[in-house]
Amino acid sequence: MPAFRQVGEKQLPNPILFMAWSPKRDLIALANTSGELLLHRLANFQRVWSLPPNENTGKEITAVAWRPDGKILAFSVGDTKQVVLCDAEKAEILHLFSVEYPVSCMHWMEVQDDSSILSSFSESEDESSRFLPKLPTLPKSYSTTSKIFSEEKSDEVTNLLGDVRLNILVVGGSSGFVELYAYGLYKIATLNGISGTCRSLGLSSDLKSLSVITEMRSTEGNPEIHYMQLDTGLLSSCLPELTKMARKFTHISTLLQYLRLSLTCMCEAWEDILMQMDLRLTKFVQEKNTSTQVQDEFLELLLWGHASPELQALLMNQLTVKGLKMLGQSIDSSYSSIQKLVISHLQSGSEALLYHLSEVKGMALWKQKFQPLGLDPAAIEDAIVAVGSFTLKASELLQVIDKSMKNFKAFFRWLYVAMLRMSEDHVPPELNKMTQKDLAFVADFLSEHFSANKELFDRKGKYFNVERVGQYLKDEDEDLVSPPNIEGNQWVTFAKQSTHLKDSSLLFPTYPQKSLHFVKKMMEATIDLCLQKPAEVIGRSIKQAVCLRLYTIPEGSENTPRLFELPSLWNDKTASMHYVVFCMPEVTPSTIYIMRRATDPGRSVPNGLVAVNINTPLNSSIVDETPAQNPADSLYGCLDARFYDDETLTVVLRSLEDDENKMRVLAQLPLNSALRWDEEFKWDFTLRLEQQIEGIPVHTLAWGNHSREMENIKAQFVAVNGIRKVACVLSANLRHVRVFEMDAEEEEEDEERADESQEMSLDQDRLEDTPNDQSDAGEGEHGGVGGSMDTQVTAQKSGDILDDTAGSETL
Repeated sequence: MPAFRQVGEKQLPNPILFMAWSPKRDLIALANTSGELLLHRLANFQRVWSLPPNENTGKEITAVAWRPDGKILAFSVGDTKQVVLCDAEKAEILHLFSVEYPVSCMHWMEVQDDSSILSSFSESEDESSRFLPKLPTLPKSYSTTSKIFSEEKSDEVTNLLGDVRLNILVVGGSSGFVELYAYGLYKIATLNGISGTCRSLGLSSDLKSLSVITEMRSTEGNPEIHYMQLDTGLLSSCLPELTKMARKFTHISTLLQYLRLSLTCMCEAWEDILMQMDLRLTKFVQEKNTSTQVQDEFLELLLWGHASPELQALLMNQLTVKGLKMLGQSIDSSYSSIQKLVISHLQSGSEALLYHLSEVKGMALWKQKFQPLGLDPAAIEDAIVAVGSFTLKASELLQVIDKSMKNFKAFFRWLYVAMLRMSEDHVPPELNKMTQKDLAFVADFLSEHFSANKELFDRKGKYFNVERVGQYLKDEDEDLVSPPNIEGNQWVTFAKQSTHLKDSSLLFPTYPQKSLHFVKKMMEATIDLCLQKPAEVIGRSIKQAVCLRLYTIPEGSENTPRLFELPSLWNDKTASMHYVVFCMPEVTPSTIYIMRRATDPGRSVPNGLVAVNINTPLNSSIVDETPAQNPADSLYGCLDARFYDDETLTVVLRSLEDDENKMRVLAQLPLNSALRWDEEFKWDFTLRLEQQIEGIPVHTLAWGNHSREMENIKAQFVAVNGIRKVACVLSANLRHVRVFEMDAEEEEEDEERADESQEMSLDQDRLEDTPNDQSDAGEGEHGGVGGSMDTQVTAQKSGDILDDTAGSETL
């Protein structure tokens, strides 16, 4: 019976560039050349959902990584230089952030569970929920740019943070670009001093070191693979403090996004129709022939009930009674919506932001614990002051809205009655009454808002600014057109005259000439400075511990997708080891090399480099370590190799006996005996490894019954998950995939089913010889690719996606 049970097979219309198994569930994520992200279930390789490219994220996916709990999928986009976090259950974009360079590789790790280190922290972990109310959800009709806070539940921050244990997303790119993001949200380190383009990353679960595979040009001009180990001891030694700081700053980052979305909703609630009064009055001034001021004409209408022909034409022909009524309703509705958003969202978010920043300031003052991480009390105090100024500006907007609503209601009520009288329509009795106080109120409104300003006209192109709310919501750096009048304000007068309060740090600056958008951007810039300093300090503390030159890249592999190319990295959490697996096919085609480095850069590892010869007979036993009598009977080269677990390597092998022989083999290599090999290799660090190949001890491994021939597929690459005991094999043309359960053997009763599917497999294999740039057709009976998001869930309801069931149960 063949080893490994096949559970799914698919021919895909677009070439696959990335494969990543979920660490916790029987789900695999695929990214193709069209920029589409696909999620498939193990059972029959059934598609769960697809996320098509869009203008906000981009269409050139360059790397994929799962959060360790399997709930969030991260992918990077090269054309927009962004990293996107996607909800694995609903295919919704939760968060995205920009990076300086396009990301070429990603790794998301979780700190190993050490309850003794984090127990004290867990007990006193964030108590904000006890003191702060839950943030109200934003109106769904406004939440067009992000989905973070648009769901019914308002604890999306908790969803993004995940467990108390720290998890870190590591991203790398060209020009030695490497950054670390706590919980995938907050940047905790920017690394310097790395040369070349990052091709693979691996942060150890004990946070003691970071393994980096880079590609750089040698002195001869050839692309060369290097391995670097970076000492990240500061992260390990300050783990509880780092976790607490990261969670606090992640809260702050998500609150900033919440405030941005709230302000976006306010801008959408403000309608352009509110500017009609200003535009009509400006046009009226430009077209009228008399020298009378507009203010005087409206005052005459107020006192005597008479209007000039020009004013009467403006009111009756352009504004109209019906238009005035609609304008009044629009102003009332728009102002009410903005007012509610300011009170329930903007002020609530600002209060939560002040709370978290104040706690961070308290952490920064505990210099013994938090100063090594770069927390600066002065920078945090500046951030607190900036948030206070933003809160004051929001309160100022509330006052302007309140005053404008009262003014417009009185003014429109009077003007509506006047226009009814002009048209000789019936005036309702309840509107016909106007007291002397009402007259004075309208007269003051006309005096304040209807005085023409020639200087203002030269700058803005209009005379009038009756509407005062929109200027606060505009994303402009210029001063407010009509700032609030603070003359006579008793508190302002008292603060200016007091020698103790005039320059006191206890009072937040108000910026009366600036808009809410301007103060918001100033607050974001100040908080960004506060957030960036720890990343700079931690980044400077990370030093290179070792750099090893491995081999030059064969010219024939220049066009091969870099994700699938070796070397591959693995972190052995139990033994605290970094493993690097690579091949040098042009030098030793039948040898796999395994390099081991302790996660603690100061600890040496015996037998740090092992060479494994894979030329063993297919019928040899697992325990047989004797080389084949006739190597020509079983010459194989390694196409791809991934760690299945700490002691097993999953490989895709290709026969080297005959160029016409396309036989491929999927095999499991037990590494126990090889890793216990006693013979040492003395590495000359001035040379590349391929230049000293003769001195490397070679150990022969048998894979025997732990193998399976890949029929009707030109297998080239493999992705594995040892926890779920699954593997996915991808063909050389990147379109044909086959999925296996690795701990089960093919049942005899399945042979008939295999015979029936053989004809389909042959058809699929013929497609492998077609060029990759052919027209992407639909999937036919396997289901189409593309379409709107609403039609992408093709497998089942999203609520069943994250059922934590084993592969056999899903079948």
